[in-house]
Amino acid sequence: MSDKNTLIRLHKVSVRYQTGTEALKEVSLEIGKEEFVFLVGSSGSGKSTFIKTLLREVRATSGELYVAGKSLNQLKRKEIPFYRRRLGVVFQEFRLLDDRNIFENVALAQRVTGVTRKEKIRKNVCGMLKTVGLAGKEKAYPKELSGGEQQRVAIARAMVNRPEILLADEPTGNLDPENSWEIMRLLEEMNRLGTTVIVVTHNHEIVDQMKKRVITVQKGHIVSDMKQGGYEA
Repeated sequence: MSDKNTLIRLHKVSVRYQTGTEALKEVSLEIGKEEFVFLVGSSGSGKSTFIKTLLREVRATSGELYVAGKSLNQLKRKEIPFYRRRLGVVFQEFRLLDDRNIFENVALAQRVTGVTRKEKIRKNVCGMLKTVGLAGKEKAYPKELSGGEQQRVAIARAMVNRPEILLADEPTGNLDPENSWEIMRLLEEMNRLGTTVIVVTHNHEIVDQMKKRVITVQKGHIVSDMKQGGYEA
């Protein structure tokens, strides 16, 4: 992979918590622009630490980590919020605000990045809700939606600022098989729009059928990295 196509690069990255637990051990890998990657492994293997390190919630104890050519090790505290604007994040639990309607949940992601013009916010939010199949649901509240619909709102919120990278941590963990596949098709669509997508999952069937790049982590080490892989963990 040439440097100009590399979006994320880790070189011998280790993360050791104050408890003494070494969650990542000299991890080296590259993820390119517009790639779709599954990150798999058993509980406690280091997957969540990998995501937290990319979000700069956790700092690497040693090694080098670059995103779009910028060293995360050298990020100053005041720079972290601005760096995170380049990332979209989707969680298993949706994490929507129950006292805000769907429009407001997605619009909030625009406002925290400094977008103030109401017309621009409305255009961007309504456009993204249409993309995820929720046009006409703007005034609904999270509790009025199904789990699959709530996860679509979460994806719209993560994508409304057009991030370079979308991190999805167990995005289908609370969904039935039909809704799980709908969410994965939606993540594929986000990838086709030009966003690099990294999905942490335990769903063997999805990983095996989608034939994307699969990185397997065990005990803090990368034990497998397959271009069109399956679930081996």
